[in-house]
Amino acid sequence: MSAMTIAKSELILGGQKSGKSRRAELLARQWLDQRLGHRAVLIATAQPWDDEMRQRITRHQVDRAERVPGMATVEEPLALAEAIQKHSQPDTLVVVDCLTLWLTNRLMPAEYESNQPLDLVDIAQTAPLLIAISQAPGPVVLVGNEIGLGVIPMGREVRAFVDALGRLNQDVAATCQRVTLMAAGLPLTLKDAA
Repeated sequence: MSAMTIAKSELILGGQKSGKSRRAELLARQWLDQRLGHRAVLIATAQPWDDEMRQRITRHQVDRAERVPGMATVEEPLALAEAIQKHSQPDTLVVVDCLTLWLTNRLMPAEYESNQPLDLVDIAQTAPLLIAISQAPGPVVLVGNEIGLGVIPMGREVRAFVDALGRLNQDVAATCQRVTLMAAGLPLTLKDAA
C-alpha cells in the first residue's frame, strides 16, 4: 500500500473483517517509521468475557505485534476519553479499537440482564470523548463498525443499540478531520478536512 497521510483525527468505519483495524495499524506503522522518537499506543476496548473472545484478543495481540512492532497496548473498556487524554502526546499516535465495543460496554455491561431496558448514551456521556478527540495533541485514529446498512433488527434492544451506534458514529465523524469507510480492504474517503 502506498504511503497514507496521517490526519489529526480519523474515524475508520466498516463492517466486520472489512480492513478497519488493518488500516489503523498501517497508519500507526507509518507514523512510527516517519521519525525516531515517534510512539504509537493502541487503546483496546474489548473485554474477554468468554473463551472465544479471549482467543480472539490473543490472536489480535500476536498479529498486531508482528504488523506494528513497538506499538504499546492499553486496555480500557470504559474510560475512553480519559485514556485518550492520558496517552495522547504530540509525538504519539493513539489508535482506539474499537468504538463499537466501547459503546457495548457502556450500554450493556456484564451484569446486564436481557429483561432490563437498554441504557441510553446521550450527548452528555459522549461529550467528553468528543472533547478528548478534538483536543488531543497528537493524531488519533478511531475504529468503529458500521452496522446500520442491513435490515431493521427485530428486537427492541438491538434496534436501540443500532440507533445509539449510528448517533455515536455521526458525532465522532463530525469531530474528526477524516472519515474513511472500509469495504473489502479498500478505503473510501467520506470526509477529508485535513
